[in-house]
Amino acid sequence: MEFKQRNLMAIADMICGNFKTEERFFVYRSSSYLTRFFQDCDTEYAHDGSTRDYWVANTLQQILAEPHPNAQTPPATFSRVIQALMDPADAINEGSDRPGAIALLNSAMAREGFEAFYAEDKHCYLRHIATKTIVSTATNPHRPFSPSEQKRREQLLAYLDTISEDELIEEVLLPLFRQLGFHRITATGHKDKALEYGKDVWMRFTLPTQHVLYFGIQAKKGKIDSSVVTKEGSANVAEIHNQVMMMLGHEIFDSEIGKRVLVDHAFIVAAGEITKAARNWLGNKLDASKRSQLLFVDRDDILNLYVVTNLPLPKEAMPETPAAENDELPF
Repeated sequence: MEFKQRNLMAIADMICGNFKTEERFFVYRSSSYLTRFFQDCDTEYAHDGSTRDYWVANTLQQILAEPHPNAQTPPATFSRVIQALMDPADAINEGSDRPGAIALLNSAMAREGFEAFYAEDKHCYLRHIATKTIVSTATNPHRPFSPSEQKRREQLLAYLDTISEDELIEEVLLPLFRQLGFHRITATGHKDKALEYGKDVWMRFTLPTQHVLYFGIQAKKGKIDSSVVTKEGSANVAEIHNQVMMMLGHEIFDSEIGKRVLVDHAFIVAAGEITKAARNWLGNKLDASKRSQLLFVDRDDILNLYVVTNLPLPKEAMPETPAAENDELPF
């Protein structure tokens, strides 16, 4: 990924704090503090004594050259640099929401197709303007969660217990997979099952080599088990087996390229648990080639991915803010 030199220099001036005192919204950093700044971003860059802003711009250029998923997602190191730069504790001449600082940053970032914003956790994130993809600094879904992240996870968990399969797809899965870098996401829906062929959603994913893979999703709102008699709200894995075979065996039409293509991989997604017995039963029913095409996403995966990608919760999952009580007595 490459930024224009003009924009790199603008961001470098913000990191260095090269502004007049009365116009300064960023901390002034001398040579040693620049080294400490990049160490805090988990890098090993150390200032070599050269002109500060040119050295920082060159360092940012090296960071942007690091491996990254796609053109809409800068390297995680760059996101950490922006987050460190916009730390609310470093506010100067303004409040902790830093409107002046974020306006200056966005004047440079917008020219590259990105915008910075503060999320609920008070950290600054980048968002790709065209795709609305939020760039996360840590996408490991198995890392420990902060108290605020754990609270969001519990709110989404409660929401998953109340939704229909259409709501699961529209309100949860589509935003999640868009955030994860999938595109051309097409939802078949449950209102009209004509030509569904066992899949609720199909989508594309572009590899760094520009090869394209196609994915289908079969979504269930409850638990998927292998029991002969399933409880209400659960799905039997034998039904999933039939739908997976249909999904992998029928072509889809991609209007962007004007061709019919086969699904490369199938996601089995459940808002509840996918039992180990169900996974094993399905694996035994499929041959080796089809087993390699099958991917499972259960409730814990949905919750963890939603939190670490910093996606806003669906409106229905947000707790209502209680109205302020009026202590005055009516007369």
